[in-house]
Amino acid sequence: MQTPFELRAATESDAQWIAELRAVVLKNDLERLDRYDPVRVRQRFLNEFRPEHTKIITLDGLAAGSLALRPTSDSQWLEHFYIDPQHQGKGLGGSVLADLMRRHADTRPFRLNVLAGSPAQRLYLRHGFVVDTSDPIDVFMVARGLTPRRPVTPTC
Repeated sequence: MQTPFELRAATESDAQWIAELRAVVLKNDLERLDRYDPVRVRQRFLNEFRPEHTKIITLDGLAAGSLALRPTSDSQWLEHFYIDPQHQGKGLGGSVLADLMRRHADTRPFRLNVLAGSPAQRLYLRHGFVVDTSDPIDVFMVARGLTPRRPVTPTC
């Protein structure tokens, strides 16, 4: 099910809101893994926040989530993909992820990490991600990029 949404560029003023959203979204999984620290969960995001790579997901003009796509020379890292709990389970995450992967597809794979046992892993599996490596806390996933086109050699 496609959920209509818009993306807007994040600004420095969005940092605190995203940090709070992160704390809410990750709390259950971090508690289950005995890793929840209410200060650290927010500060870790604030230390890494790069507005130039971050978008705010909006529904009817209101913020409903965030995501960041950080390009490297050999990968595209999907980071800080958080959907407000009141909008989870309604197709928004799937719509955003499908759109992002379609619009930013190139030969580099998409990569991400998700907390072990997180329900979000099912979303990523549905969109072509596979487990690359894992440990008791983190699951690193990858989805292949586009296959590079081979030059056509004319035949005479």
